[in-house]
Amino acid sequence: MDKIALRKKTIAHLKKLSHHEKQYIEEQLRNHLFSSPEWMKANVIGITIARGFEWDTREIIKQGWKQEKEIVVPKCYPEEKKLVFYRMSSFDELETVYYNLLEPKPVEQHKVKHSSIDLVMVPGIVFNEKGYRIGFGGGYYDRFLSTYTNTSLSLLSTSQLASNLPVAEHDIPVNKLITEVGMLT
Repeated sequence: MDKIALRKKTIAHLKKLSHHEKQYIEEQLRNHLFSSPEWMKANVIGITIARGFEWDTREIIKQGWKQEKEIVVPKCYPEEKKLVFYRMSSFDELETVYYNLLEPKPVEQHKVKHSSIDLVMVPGIVFNEKGYRIGFGGGYYDRFLSTYTNTSLSLLSTSQLASNLPVAEHDIPVNKLITEVGMLT
């Protein structure tokens, strides 16, 4: 199956999850994340604002704030096809942009260097056990990961794993995968 077909099939599956099933998986993902060494030792955490069928990230962000971690959120710059992360201390600092994405309002003094992010949580739709992923098709995170040297991690359900994932030369795997049953890599 090609990337487009795998993406469509997995999104359809995720959209069919009941509210109860989704909440249960999200709770397990958070439990495994918060007890992971990667989370515990990270001071600066890069994370997107999830929407729709994606795994909720708001509770993760709130927990990070409670633990006095610095939360940084990416803004996409389509003309340059790059991500820039900005410090976020309140959900009020977000704005709705193209495709109804929630992104930080770019404030220069809140911009964060990639090298200062201890842990970046990479969104995705389909994964293999080696950390390769199919995202939303823009290539933003592959470009980001090509120069990022700290820990990358993705949250996914076991239903998002595919053994025959097509991998291109420019694809960059994440370092760690956390599912509802625990850490995979």
